[in-house]
This record gives sequence, structure tokens and C-alpha cells, in this order.
Amino acid sequence: MDERLLNAKHTAVQAYIRRGPRPAASAMSFSIRPEQNVTGVGIGKRIVNGKQADEDCVRLYVEKKVGLQSIPQGMRLPASIMGVPTDVVESGRFHIGPRTAATKLALAVPVEQTRLRPAPPGCSIGFGVVDGMIMAGTFGALVTNGQNTFILSNNHVLANVDKLTAGSPIYQPGLLDNGNPNTDQIAALTQAFPLNPSGTNQVDCAIAQVIISTDVTPVPLPQVGQLSSASTVSAAVGMGVEKVGRTTSYTQGTVTDVSAHVQVDYDNVTMDFDNIVVVNGSNGPFSAAGDSGSLIADQATKQGTALLFAGSSQFTLANKLELVLGTLGVTLVI
Repeated sequence: MDERLLNAKHTAVQAYIRRGPRPAASAMSFSIRPEQNVTGVGIGKRIVNGKQADEDCVRLYVEKKVGLQSIPQGMRLPASIMGVPTDVVESGRFHIGPRTAATKLALAVPVEQTRLRPAPPGCSIGFGVVDGMIMAGTFGALVTNGQNTFILSNNHVLANVDKLTAGSPIYQPGLLDNGNPNTDQIAALTQAFPLNPSGTNQVDCAIAQVIISTDVTPVPLPQVGQLSSASTVSAAVGMGVEKVGRTTSYTQGTVTDVSAHVQVDYDNVTMDFDNIVVVNGSNGPFSAAGDSGSLIADQATKQGTALLFAGSSQFTLANKLELVLGTLGVTLVI
């Protein structure tokens, strides 16, 4: 990527990304101070009159976009940084799904939220009861280290943000979807890459070893279906992508950023993530609470490209799949 763009992005991150508490959202008020309104910084094409232009820019993601006439001069975001134009994009706050997560979208129970054997990528999984709360996330993919087979998902889906120890049971479906802890354990937590509340993260990922090999299949639920290769493909701006997840089932979208630095709310702490893929849904939201852990595939090549982990009212956030697999020392099983 153009070094000029990266330098401008880095400058913006240093200027506007501030760790620490942000004021609570309200229907009547919110802060327009840049250090409290800016939720992320990325690189992409400018949006002019609702259409994508050819000009590259530094994207300033904000919780709420407001007309310049309402913002005092000293609190306005710059039109350019180091000679690179900026584009202010309303994103809302980025967050993982709440622990009790995942409002069901229909009266009929989607197949993704039922007990499935063999269980495929795209279905409901989760850990046990914690502090009286239950949850559900998504089985992202089947992976291997050459000896054993594992379910791939997020740290916050399999390890409760580093709170669970190796060997903790993983259920399919998740207990929020009426999983039975006496009969529905499908895997055991093996490794969760630690999340750093005070530093900058690049991945939210974990694996859980499958107990009975015939209880899982590597082929994702329709309409994604079997991947064309165990190799990954790098996410690129403009790439058409698809996923199947526990809550919103099958959705399509477009990659709009592949180098975003964002702040993500994790229950009672906000964490920084860099090198993040941003996806915009094609026909409504690309994801919702409970879809965390979903594998995102390139529509053109049918190869895995990213692992969904968070989102906002406007966008979905994902980790680059090659980073996830390399960090955990595993490869896809197809």
C-alpha cells in the first residue's frame, strides 16, 4: 500500500484514537470531541454524493456524523492529513455481541441455531454458563495442526475473553439456542490467543479440539458451501464476500477497508485493533450479534479471507484469515 497513505493513517491514529472511557450514548446527546467521537481510522476510496470515487483517502470513522455548522471550529476533523484527503464516515460504535446476545430474527428457529450432527461451519456454538449468563456465537471453520482437528472461532466466543481455561467445554448449539450441557458438548477449548486491553490487537481468535471426528463436517452451511481451496486469499477493497452465521444466516457484502484501526467495546473494556477488514452489507446488515466467529469467503474464488469478530450498526469488522491461521498454527480443512 502507498506509504503516503499509511503515514497519514498513522498520524490520524495518533491524533484521534484515545484509550479510556467514552461517554454513554444517549438519544438526546453525544460528544462531538474528536477523541470521543472517532471510533476508527482506515484507508479507502472517498464517497462522494453516495458513490465511490477513485480518490484514495484516510477514513475517519465516527460514532455520529454532524454537519459542520453544528461543530465549533476547534473540534472539526481536518479535510486532509499530510496532504491526503480525509472522508468522515458514520459507523456507530463497534462492539462484540453482548453475552446474552443474539436476538432471534424470526419466529421459526433457523437451522443455524439448531443441534446439527455433523455440525458445519456457520452454526451455533458457545461455552457454558458464566455468572448466570448464557451465549451463542458461530462455528467459523474446521482447522487442523496436522495431528488434531479443531473448531475455529473467536476468543470471545470460545474462551469468554480469556476468562476460560483449556479444556473448558464447547457446546453445539450454544446454550442460548437451547444447547444441553449434558448431551451437546462437541469440543474442548484448546488455545485462545490472548487479547490485550492496553495494547493494539490484530486478531480475536481461538480453537477448540473436536471430541468425536464424525460430529463435525468442514463444509459450511449453504449458500457458502464447500471452499475451493484450503489456501486463503487476501482481502481487497471492492472484493465481494459472503458468510453464513448463527444469527443472520447467509449474507453478502463488499470489503470497503483492509487496514482499519478501530476501537471495539468488549463488555466493560474497549480494545484497540489494527489491520482490520471492514465489510458493508449488500442488502441490509452483513452481520449481527451472534455471528461472531463466522468465516468470510471471497465470492469470486470461494476461498476464505477473513474471520468476523465485531461490528456496528453500519459495518462488520473481521480479522485477516491468514493472520488468524498463522497465529494459531493451523490450516483450513475443506
